[in-house]
Amino acid sequence: MTSKIDKFPGTPLREEDFKEGKILYHHDEMNGQFAWDTGIAIGSYLAALKAGVILGSHCRTCRKTVVPPRTVCEWCFRPMDSYVPLRGTGTVNTFSLCYVTWDMKRIKDPEIPAVIEIDGASPLHGIMHKLGEVEPDEVKIGMRVQAVWKPEEDREGSITDILYFKPIKEG
Repeated sequence: MTSKIDKFPGTPLREEDFKEGKILYHHDEMNGQFAWDTGIAIGSYLAALKAGVILGSHCRTCRKTVVPPRTVCEWCFRPMDSYVPLRGTGTVNTFSLCYVTWDMKRIKDPEIPAVIEIDGASPLHGIMHKLGEVEPDEVKIGMRVQAVWKPEEDREGSITDILYFKPIKEG
């Protein structure tokens, strides 16, 4: 059996070959400019966040309300063109204790990402966000929470306009 090296021996390249002009090449710098359109549903959602409102979309056919809003129902595939303001409260569906930040730095006190089922949305519909003003050992599935917003003048139409969700004190 003939080895690939014997069959296709190739020509080795050295750095000097490039410097001496023995190799023809072209160096180019990309001028990539990109724009991203959020679309109708998410654009409406982000504008509502800037105004301090969590927005969902409601399907008139199967009557589900989802957050973040969508333009097409995932269950009956009908248009979802009815947007509804939802309350800034919800229930912790699941959570995690993260001792590593998004850029892989270890931290002593954990961040607590959670899936929050937003009140007014259909069951099992919500958003992922961070919990705050709570000790890690106090977090429970089913815990009631409310949104803590940035000051109005600091909002920019981003999910980070909600700083975090904090527990709702009972009673």
